[in-house]
Amino acid sequence: MAMPEKSICTNPSENFRNFPEIIELNVGGQVYITRYPTLVSIPGSLLWEMFNEKNPCSLIQDSKGRFFIDRDGFLFRYVLDYMRDLQVILPDHFPECGRLQREAEYFKLPELVKMLALKINKLNSPGNDLCQSDLEELSPSIDTVLNLSSSNTIPITGPDSNLAVKMATGSDLKKAGFITIGYRGSYTLGRDSQTDAKFRRVARIMVCGKISLAKEVFGDTLNESRDPDRPPERYTSRYYLKFTFLEQAFDKLADAGFHMVACNSTGTCTVTHDQTDDKIWTSYTEYVFYRE
Repeated sequence: MAMPEKSICTNPSENFRNFPEIIELNVGGQVYITRYPTLVSIPGSLLWEMFNEKNPCSLIQDSKGRFFIDRDGFLFRYVLDYMRDLQVILPDHFPECGRLQREAEYFKLPELVKMLALKINKLNSPGNDLCQSDLEELSPSIDTVLNLSSSNTIPITGPDSNLAVKMATGSDLKKAGFITIGYRGSYTLGRDSQTDAKFRRVARIMVCGKISLAKEVFGDTLNESRDPDRPPERYTSRYYLKFTFLEQAFDKLADAGFHMVACNSTGTCTVTHDQTDDKIWTSYTEYVFYRE
């Protein structure tokens, strides 16, 4: 059983200049090891305040003696990188710019907040790689515009006006991406291949692709029980449809603006019994759809 957290301040008047050179942090369950000068490198920041000798009572320790900070452990790596180099380099297609900006605000790093704000504000720049979460967290005025799929004109003014350039029809408002449909079927074939074929029902039609796209296209007909609670910007290959008709899946994809761009199929054969010539043929086919 985990030991309760404890404060390191036993005497407020005690001189607290004895921080070790190497500091171990537990940030939301993620362990980080860094130098003490790094943590106090930006005066006025929250970490500078926490590890200042004048304010030792703001620190608590976990059961292993590491200084505990109750924040997002994954995003803290970028906060720590900024405190080392005064710059931050994010991965391509980073999906959590908005959340990282909130972390920068919490840790009182105004320059990092400005850097992230500039990245998010490049939303209107042509060809810019946008953060998925930022697209989904646009202001209500933009959300209202996105729902006007039947409008021919979009009356937007102000800083978001450039975003409306491509909003002429409903198809322009939909996200681009791929969806792959996997279809497995089998049949038994006897000696007389013309009359003895016995087809079996397809058990499931699999769906692979981004969560948000799959839910948009298939809605309530999408079974998520094998891969529940995944965020919309993530991908899955474990969803399947509640119906077993390929044409029904194709109709839904066509209605959503998708077009088939590729397909492939494989087949295997097994003998059902040593005393007969009956064989079971099993095929698996994938159809790849894309929407611009």
